[in-house]
Order: sequence, then structure tokens, then C-alpha cells
Amino acid sequence: MCRIILLVGLIFNDFIVLYAEGVDENTIIEPAIVFSDVTEETGITFRHFDGRQGDRYFVETIGSGCAFLDYNNDGYLDLYLVSANNFPQSPDEDNSYGNQLYQNTGSGSFVLVAAGVEDQGYGTGVAVADYDGDSWLDLYLTNFGSNRLFRNQGDGTFQDLTQQAGVDDPRWSAGAAFADYDGDGWLDLYLTNYCDFQLADHRTCAEQGVEVYCGPEEFKGVADRLFRNQGDGTFQDLTQQAGLHNPIGKGMSAIWSDYDNDGDPDLFVANDGTENFLYQNNNDGTFQDLAWLAGIDCDDHGNMQGSMGLDLADYDNDGYPDLLVTNFQRQLNTLYRNEGNGFFNDVSFPSGLGYSLPFVSWGTGFFDFNNDGFLDLFIVNGHIQDQIERYDSSTTYLQVDHLLINDQQNSFDRQPTLFTTPKAGRGAAFGDYDNDGDIDILVNNAHDVPTLWRNDTKSMHHWLMVKLVGQNGNRYGIGAKTRIITPAQTWSAECRAGASYMSTNDSRLHFGLGQTRSIEQVEVHWSSGLIDRIKNPSLNSILVVVEGSTQE
Repeated sequence: MCRIILLVGLIFNDFIVLYAEGVDENTIIEPAIVFSDVTEETGITFRHFDGRQGDRYFVETIGSGCAFLDYNNDGYLDLYLVSANNFPQSPDEDNSYGNQLYQNTGSGSFVLVAAGVEDQGYGTGVAVADYDGDSWLDLYLTNFGSNRLFRNQGDGTFQDLTQQAGVDDPRWSAGAAFADYDGDGWLDLYLTNYCDFQLADHRTCAEQGVEVYCGPEEFKGVADRLFRNQGDGTFQDLTQQAGLHNPIGKGMSAIWSDYDNDGDPDLFVANDGTENFLYQNNNDGTFQDLAWLAGIDCDDHGNMQGSMGLDLADYDNDGYPDLLVTNFQRQLNTLYRNEGNGFFNDVSFPSGLGYSLPFVSWGTGFFDFNNDGFLDLFIVNGHIQDQIERYDSSTTYLQVDHLLINDQQNSFDRQPTLFTTPKAGRGAAFGDYDNDGDIDILVNNAHDVPTLWRNDTKSMHHWLMVKLVGQNGNRYGIGAKTRIITPAQTWSAECRAGASYMSTNDSRLHFGLGQTRSIEQVEVHWSSGLIDRIKNPSLNSILVVVEGSTQE
């Protein structure tokens, strides 16, 4: 005889709760995880091109970044996608594979716009920030060859001011990030340079008789650069004076963060095949590399890693930002928990990242995809060797991306069947492009079309977005720390310009609030030292905080 069980669905505390025989009345049924590939339907026609013609130039391997940004200040996130180009480039050749800017229509689609930022260099990364303090977001583009600084003119177009600003670099640049490291109110620029490679250095390598791309171990490193913003539209190279000239580095990504909560931004640099850097800000215009003392220069066995991407966020809600570094095949993606005493503890295995050995990982980000109040992880994957399957059966060239869900007990559960289309993924950016309260993902795939993942997960948790409006030169509040204080929980996040892998996220801060019914207070600790406090803001809204607006 069939046994009929009556299920009664009720809405209780903003969750769907099912009551049935044998089912605990407190069981919470979470909605299905849904990310929809809306690239084509939203009007994105960009295709990344890396110039490959079969010669296997080393530059073809690293791919390019991308960005979410509101370039026209209409309240909707636009997209910027970086492409490489023909290699080697020739003045007589049709170098038509430029970068592309897509404007958000506000109705769920994008239109390609010609705004003067269709750079046709051999593109690698993009950093977005308002460097001149006019409230319009500008673009800094990294290339193999000369970089570009495009100033937003506020009329829908940009002007190339690279030479006037003094921020060019003719070498092979990768990541870039902005922060006000000296506290003068103006955003400074850190630039990572990769390998000392020129066309004349080209050669191929072999694995088990198969011709492959050579790796970074075949070439010397080069020093990164620090450009100090002088507040008049120009920058000064202070790399040497700041103690940041380190020619052994092979920099891929950089991110600024006040990891020690002492009020000034410190600097993390991911290096490919050499030790990573952690430059602690001495608050006198100089830095010291404390990576070894902090435990993040190498893995826990003392091995240098092929590090690609970075992100920092407080995944365990203890008030200190933790570090995620993505790495090469047979190297774990490394999760370093910030212990709050200047030291990071490698918790990769106990946190569930042991699965990552077969993958080559790049763009990454902490984000709360379901607004449950705990930060999850997204990691982009894809190998550099297009013939890897011919000599290594443990991996593949095209790989799937991964979502790792925070289990609320300091560990992550990978969802291996969620993203099923393999790509050679590289850069990734995070932001709420449709303003529906959850975070969407943009991935730039090497030699392929990008992927715009719209978050369609029907979570009933609450959320808050915070848009910062700073004063003086730092109009977007880069470096400011925001705390969300509720009766049961406090969340914190830091506003940054440059993260992931050669990419830039939405500058608005997103907080999932779980079952929270009300917010007691939002605190914004600006890099200027001011603190704004907003009492009882509305849930499920975008809160705009102007620096100094609550000062008595």
C-alpha cells in the first residue's frame, strides 16, 4: 500500500518551511542554486583573441581581465572586457581585436559603445578608479607593451592621458590596483609587471615529445612599480623610495587591504613561480615585505607556487580579512585565515580546497551569492597548455569554474555540477548588474566569448548594498571600511579598486544579512579618519553614504 505524506508549505521567517511526517519543524529548505548564462541574450558579442597562430608565444597563455563599472553614473553597472591582439603586432596588419565597453540599458541588456577606450594593444588587465577626484570612473589598462590611462570626461567619452599623467610602462604588465597609501586623499597606483620577455626571446618547450608553451621559469622577473598621485593629474614613480623595487617578482595580481586593521592600506602581490609579497605599510611612505613572517610567501611546505589571482575578505566573520590565492596545477588554491596577530594560517585542506590540484585557477572572489550572511567563493579555471591531454591524463585544457558554498563552520562545499561548460577561463569580476540584490559574475575566457552569469537563485534572505561617496580626491571611498551591526551579528567589508585576476569589481559593497530583521547601525570608517554612523537603514536597499554627512 502506498503511504501518502501530506506536505504543507508555509512562509515563516522569510524561509519556506515544509512540515511532514518525519521532518523536523525547524528544517529550512534552501532554494536551488541558479546561475544563468545570459551573455548572448544581453547583447554581449565580444570575443577574446590572444593572437595564437600555432607558434606558441609565451604571451598567449595568461589571458585578460574584465571589470564591472558604472562609467556614466546612471546607477547601473556597465561592462569592460579586455582583449589581446595579433602577436607580433604589425603597423600594416589589421589589429582589430580591441577592448570593448558595454553600456547597461537598465532593462537587462547591454549595448556596445564607442567611448574612446577601444585600446588595441596586447591587453592583459584593467583597474577602475576615479584617480582625479571628479566623480567619474577612469580606466587604467595593462598591456604587453605600453599601458594606457583613460580619463573619463563625463560626457560618455574618455581621453588618453597616459603620457601626461606619467604612468606608462613599456614592459609586460599584468595587474593593477588603486589605493591612497599615503593618506593624502588621492588614489595612488600599484602596477605588477610579469616576466622579462621580448619577441626576440621566443622559443618553444617540450613535454614528453609534445611541443608546449614555455613557462615563467624560462624567463627573469621584473620589478613592479608604485606611482604616487600628486593631486594635479600626474603621478610620480616612487617605487625605489617606498622600498618596493623587487626585481625577482613575476607579478600577476595585486590587491590593497588593511589586513592588520591599523588604519592604512597594505599590499598583497601574487607572483607566478616566485614567492608572494606582503608589503606592510609603515605609514611613513615606505613598506616592508612581511610575507615570510606572515606565512603567505610560499605554501605550508615551503614551496613557491604559480600564483595567479587574489581576494581578501572576512569569510569567518571575525573582523579580519582573510586571503585566497589561486594557483597552478598540482598546487592547492590556498586559503590563508587571518589570525589577527600579523600571521596567516594555511587552512586550505580543512576548509575544503583540497580538490583543486588538477586545476589551473585564475580569477576569484569572495561573495555571498545567496545572502545568508556567509561569504562563498567563486574560482575560474583553465589550463595554459592547449595540448595538455596528450601527455597528462590527470587534467584538461578546458576546465569548469567552481562555486564553493560557505558551510557556516569555516569550511566550503564545492558544487562540481553547477557550472558544466569547460572554458579556458581567466579574469573574473563581481557585481550586481541588474540591481536585484544578489551578485552576478563576469568571466573573461581566453580566446573565446566571455560568460555573464546572472544570479537567479531565489534566496529569501535579506541584503544591503552600500555605495560610498567620499570627499576630496577619493570620491568612491576606496580603502574605507564598512561595518553592518545587527543584534545578532556584525559584518565588515573594505572598498577596493582592483582584485581577482587583473580585474575590477563593483565598488559598491554588498552584504548578505541572512535572517536579520533589522540593522541597528551602519558604520563607515573613511581613510580620512572620519566615521559616519547611519541608524536603522532599510533592508533590501542601496544605501548611499556621503563622507561626513552624519558628523555633528
